[in-house]
Amino acid sequence: MLIDKHNRTIDYLRLAVTDKCNLRCFYCMPEEGIKFVKKEKLLSFEEMLRITTLLSEEGVNKIRITGGEPFLRKGIMSFLDQLTSINKIEKVAITTNGTLTMKHLDDLIKMGINSYNLSIDTVNKDRFFEITRRDSFDDVWACYQMMLDRKVSLKLNAVVMANRNIDDLIPMIELGMQDDVSIRFIEEMPFNGDGSHYAKLEWDHKMILHHIESHFGNVIKLEDPKNSTSFNYQVEGFKGSFGIIPAYTRSFCGTCNRLRLTPQGTIKTCLYDDGIFNLRDLMRAGASDAEIVTAVKEAVGQKSKDGFEAERSRKKLPTVSESMATIGG
Repeated sequence: MLIDKHNRTIDYLRLAVTDKCNLRCFYCMPEEGIKFVKKEKLLSFEEMLRITTLLSEEGVNKIRITGGEPFLRKGIMSFLDQLTSINKIEKVAITTNGTLTMKHLDDLIKMGINSYNLSIDTVNKDRFFEITRRDSFDDVWACYQMMLDRKVSLKLNAVVMANRNIDDLIPMIELGMQDDVSIRFIEEMPFNGDGSHYAKLEWDHKMILHHIESHFGNVIKLEDPKNSTSFNYQVEGFKGSFGIIPAYTRSFCGTCNRLRLTPQGTIKTCLYDDGIFNLRDLMRAGASDAEIVTAVKEAVGQKSKDGFEAERSRKKLPTVSESMATIGG
């Protein structure tokens, strides 16, 4: 098993398969985009399968596929089919922006992939364009409707941004009046590709909850699942629920059970660190399976207590400035 120095068991891998994205959300990357990684610098699917198989033998039983936008990577469906066949992987989930997902959804469900996080920061078409700089709302909304129809486990991820989408918080929760969906509001983080950020976060998880309670009144606190990153609630009488993820104030770190693997093969034991070591380079230098596992265990053993400690320990980039697309959303 993978156990860190704080006695937390690591059984969940967030695997970013590409840094490319067909949207340009301002909180994730600059309008002109970022310098995308050349194909030969990316982990190959064969390398990803080797890593996930080895980690499954060490207790990792859940994989979340992220990007960038995963369905931009050529060959992704064949890879996912092989990934779901790894014996000890109990759950494969996908985070997607929904622009390219519909044509694959039925095949994904046949593979046993029934858990999706759909990134959508607004239910207003004009505001969607302002945030993403792309006219793709209709595609994303159609994907949402199809996912509801297929009755998959569905969460909507919305980054909460002052002066941008505050008017969407209530309409998004109201989706749960009839739809079996969890709407998750995420504190805005500094991973926007240029390092610019506010001095103080106004819309933290407490402010978000206060805003919601002031509208709905009777909000019920739900029991948070083990290792949950969100505080979870439900409006009385609603079919769906909502959660708030304190990604910037980082009050969920104490139960962290995650590893991240970037598209370039860098192992991150925390979203806020700047990378522990590169698995791609280790494998391409001829490392054995045992050497790879040992290296991962050593990295896990040094996992920071929380995101603040991880940020203080950064060496290569003391100021958080990466694009979320390069490290896996």
